[in-house]
Amino acid sequence: MRELCRLDATEQAALVRRREVTPIELVDAAIACIEQLNPRIGAVILPAFESARARARQMKVDNAETAPFLGVPFLMKDLGGHEAGQPFHMGMEALKRAAWREASDSYIVQRLRAAGFVILGRTNTPELGLLPTTEPAAYGPTRNPWKPTHSAGGSSGGAAAAVASGMVSVAHASDGGGSIRIPAAHCGLVGLKPTRGRSSFGPLAGERWAGFSCELVVSRTVRDTAALLDVIAGPAPGDPYFAARPSTPFPHAVTSRPGQLRVGVMSTSPSPEIPVHHDCAAAVQAVAAALAELGHAVEDAHPQAYTETDRLRMYVTVVSCNVARALEVVSDKIGHTVQADEVEPLTWALAELGRQCSAPQYIAAIDYVHSFGRRMAAWWEQGFDLLLTPTTAAPPPLLGTLQTTPDAPLEGFIRAAPFGVFTSAFNMTGQPAISLPMHWTPDGLPVGAHLVAPYGREDLLLQVSAQLEEARPWRDRGPPG
Repeated sequence: MRELCRLDATEQAALVRRREVTPIELVDAAIACIEQLNPRIGAVILPAFESARARARQMKVDNAETAPFLGVPFLMKDLGGHEAGQPFHMGMEALKRAAWREASDSYIVQRLRAAGFVILGRTNTPELGLLPTTEPAAYGPTRNPWKPTHSAGGSSGGAAAAVASGMVSVAHASDGGGSIRIPAAHCGLVGLKPTRGRSSFGPLAGERWAGFSCELVVSRTVRDTAALLDVIAGPAPGDPYFAARPSTPFPHAVTSRPGQLRVGVMSTSPSPEIPVHHDCAAAVQAVAAALAELGHAVEDAHPQAYTETDRLRMYVTVVSCNVARALEVVSDKIGHTVQADEVEPLTWALAELGRQCSAPQYIAAIDYVHSFGRRMAAWWEQGFDLLLTPTTAAPPPLLGTLQTTPDAPLEGFIRAAPFGVFTSAFNMTGQPAISLPMHWTPDGLPVGAHLVAPYGREDLLLQVSAQLEEARPWRDRGPPG
């Protein structure tokens, strides 16, 4: 059973097509792994095992050609990707107490099911996805499979811990400031944040966090990430904007070569007050050396706009306004206005900041975001293909490090700055970026390296990531035990 769980999704699907394993055997194996591992890790909070088994039993292997991942087990993050009739709590005690269930399927769920994935339940997330650690009051902490005293990252920490520990091969994740890439870095996984508009938030939303947020997965292999991007990419009815599909499917990028690329390297922090841990710098140095060995031109260079001091303040303005609106939406769901004692101190403090922001101030922040994106994009127009940075400025923290209290509700958010300092800029610009597991600390914690491409060029990231995966393999390196 455990051997099946350690295969990536591509190989699991191939076993089904070859009739060497059935969908229900794959699903039962994943459920057994979850039941064995989850009590220690705390990744899966809302299991849906019986409905998953029922769906797997109905699957016919003859449909594997039209459903390329027929029978492959999958987990949804409990933030986005809502499912008809299933719980949807967004890490919130208020929705948990109300036993809230959504009435419809999101478009991303429809596409995942059409591809043959079997959803086994939902994974843990911090309240409203606001922190780069997964320790919500509603469900408790998710532990890092590499070292359970440490954070698995956030906000897709439950998804990353589930994949890294071997519960499933791939899991849904989302990213509004680094929430795919940070947990991927902390858990030794591949984490691609796609281009803005690459996947749909419909039918209930056109965008999240003013376009900062996007959805995809965390996985163990580049080929799985490419295949899942192909499954979910493309516009859906009513989307306000979308990223045009490339001329060839994304999986083709994994087996093609990009030619010689010009790569800028930045191993120092874009914010002077945030130092970069030596292990995070070492991850960048390892990738830079590997890229040079592969024939790419590597040089110290980065966009000047990356170091602008206003960037993080404008990011917080946009996020806080969206948090204030999110509490209004939750109030409508539960039938009364959410009060301060019904949410975590950080959530309430950010919502209060958002409520104090005037409409002109919000529009000014959006104007800054758009102009910042143009200044950043200009660097790539100067002849650079990729930017290489650390994914985070610090390794995975101990659990509890980023907790907030009523007396200092924003303190944990401020302490979280090292974990989003490199990633959040590209939620603002909408560019695709990927974290790869290229380094481990002396005590065995993963550290990620971060590659960023121009808008719409996930294919370039996938090509280079596949080269690095071949040159510096990580697939056979898993958490102890």
